[in-house]
Amino acid sequence: MKGQRVKTSGKTTERSNEAHGGSDPFQRLLGLMFKAHPWHGVSIGQEAPDVVMAYIEIVPTDTVKYEVDKRSGFLKVDRPQRFSNCCPVYYGLIPQTYSGEQVAGIFAKRARRKGMVGDGDPLDICVLSEKSIPHSDILLTALPIGGLSMADGGEADDKIIAVMRDDAVYGGFTDISQCPSALMDRLQHYFLTYKSAPGTTQHKVEITSVYGREEALKVIRASHADYRAQYPELSSLWPKQL
Repeated sequence: MKGQRVKTSGKTTERSNEAHGGSDPFQRLLGLMFKAHPWHGVSIGQEAPDVVMAYIEIVPTDTVKYEVDKRSGFLKVDRPQRFSNCCPVYYGLIPQTYSGEQVAGIFAKRARRKGMVGDGDPLDICVLSEKSIPHSDILLTALPIGGLSMADGGEADDKIIAVMRDDAVYGGFTDISQCPSALMDRLQHYFLTYKSAPGTTQHKVEITSVYGREEALKVIRASHADYRAQYPELSSLWPKQL
């Protein structure tokens, strides 16, 4: 998609219309006047699935679990963390994705399970970076390198693992196999215990496998296809190709 040509300081540059609703004048007006909904109003990215936009809901210092309120788009308190463990990475969602039929189908094939359904939420993403980002409610550009095949109460709840683009330490990673094993252990422990209540002996959360970059790209494509099926009225905001 071509943007407007803008002349600044004697130089002519291209400015993308992506953030303002593309060629749809009504969507562009809304984008200029109001803050975008992080799930629907922000693009997954023109280079997706290789490069995606990530909306960060939780940073490693948070002792409270935040998540986007699906109706309003505001970041809300979901619950205080019940134990002292904190998420070891930046955690959030990939805009314009949805865990539906296609995502569940990939999970079922991968885990060899029948009767799986998607959890009906945007696709989760964990972003590795050596930089200290003090708060959530931000957007960053991420490169997927793998994922956790996670089931939550019989629903597919994949966690895409990515690195922040141009990160000095992790930015050169191209596959999850390059991640430090200690970090992956901490990340898996977090997701296996973050919903546990004191005194419980059984957990409904299960990680069936860890997968690499190619599988992660497949999951992202499927989640965007599920999103298109779920929200066809927002077609003017989608990337032209994925």
